[in-house]
Amino acid sequence: MSRTTAESHTRRVVVAFAATLGMLAIVFAPNPVGLSPRGQATLAVMFFAGVLWVARALPLAVTALTIPLLLATFGVYGRVDPALSGFSDPLIFLFIAGFMLANALQKYNIDRRIALWVLSLMGSSPRRLILAIMLATAFLSMWVSNTATTAMMMPIALGILAEVLGREQLVEEGGTFFSNMQIATLLGTAYAASVGGVGTLIGTPPNVVVVAFLNRLLGYELTFADWLFVGVPVVVVTLPIVWYVLTYWLFPPELTDVEDARAKAAAYLSEEGSLDTMGRRVAYIFAATAVLWILGGFGFLFEGLFPPEVFTTLFGGTGTSIFGTAGHAGILYFVLVGLFAIPALSLSGAMDWDDLVDIDWGTILLFGGGISLADALADTGATEWVSQTVFGSLVGAPIVLVVGAVVLFVVLLTEMTSNTATTTIITPILIGIGGIFAATLGIEAAAAAVFLAVSGAIAASFAFALPVATPPNAIVFGGGYMEQRHMLRAGMVLNALMTVVLTALLVALFYFVWPMTLW
Repeated sequence: MSRTTAESHTRRVVVAFAATLGMLAIVFAPNPVGLSPRGQATLAVMFFAGVLWVARALPLAVTALTIPLLLATFGVYGRVDPALSGFSDPLIFLFIAGFMLANALQKYNIDRRIALWVLSLMGSSPRRLILAIMLATAFLSMWVSNTATTAMMMPIALGILAEVLGREQLVEEGGTFFSNMQIATLLGTAYAASVGGVGTLIGTPPNVVVVAFLNRLLGYELTFADWLFVGVPVVVVTLPIVWYVLTYWLFPPELTDVEDARAKAAAYLSEEGSLDTMGRRVAYIFAATAVLWILGGFGFLFEGLFPPEVFTTLFGGTGTSIFGTAGHAGILYFVLVGLFAIPALSLSGAMDWDDLVDIDWGTILLFGGGISLADALADTGATEWVSQTVFGSLVGAPIVLVVGAVVLFVVLLTEMTSNTATTTIITPILIGIGGIFAATLGIEAAAAAVFLAVSGAIAASFAFALPVATPPNAIVFGGGYMEQRHMLRAGMVLNALMTVVLTALLVALFYFVWPMTLW
């Protein structure tokens, strides 16, 4: 074991030991007024998991697996089954389906073809070239994980930069001069992946986390189509701002002619050739799945057009289905649509099991552990106690101040830990304070909880300053083609700016768009 590895192991052991001592201190501390012993134990588990997630003393998924273990150990639940129920949440299977669809797109280079096609169309000037890279990255990140999207777009961006700057001018770690074109392109790639992930329900884990928590804690369901009304406006407004700040303010490109890069993208695309039969089958399955995901959220448009039994079978409801059963989730329920895609991919012959199963199971486990923790916080009343204790002083404050405080807090917390872990920690609390701020917002407690929780989840994708904040940041920085000071400079400016922009945008959506779609 090297000295560096040994030091890292020692640090992780020390952090885990300190987290354990803190957890036990909370468990055995005098019981606060208004908090049950079970709630106190749940907060202790939350403290333990939060410290390990922030400090990364254990892999995120391993920490998540300790949550049901500790909940059962401390007797928060009398049986183990409730502690483990979070791992069977339906949205976990939506995520599995999304990851498997992404694998299919990547196997046949469909995502790469889309990116190269956009570059070949738009890359006629340095700024337009960077914009094209960012648009392609953001679009792909709406459907493929932002981690996989960045990993795929990074070599494409580097290949384009090599054509624009010349390979001898593409500076790696240890170089003395990093051109603005290089920095803006690579930062734009990372930031676009994070921003684009906000656009759809499956774009990034925080989206699914908040939707799952809202469903389990409030019984409130956001459909795939509902999320589009939330996420797409955020992407449409913020992505151009990020691009403008990078290319006009912080790192304006020094070049004037990038036609070689546009031609190179077209050449790369030509080298890909036409999709073969299996690739076309994957494209058809993906397109059909995306259309059905969206269609399932617009059932109200079809009321009265179908017989009641058919409508219930397709879109769900309490009536009788065509199978003679009372009540139906709806074949077009987005989780079912995603799961239908898996056997479709297998039956098409395009994907075998080894292709499908190679997904990010760590994120799945992290998601399950987070749901188990959220359930326990709600079941024991700990969420309400924390909400009243921590946020009660903000009652009566202007809505802009409340949302701004949530956005800023989440952005800063995400800089220290992963956006998924941040959302897992903060969402139950944001849901719990819905009742506190319902009067301030002028809506029902459930609607206020939805608004604040969704705002927090969106903000978790806007931490731009440090490599550890998001996987796209880590991938781009880890390539060695920029220094941390470049990311820190851009990130600090964008964090401050996006806090203001997101606050204004979320409040505007709250008043003018969401009342027609979500409430």
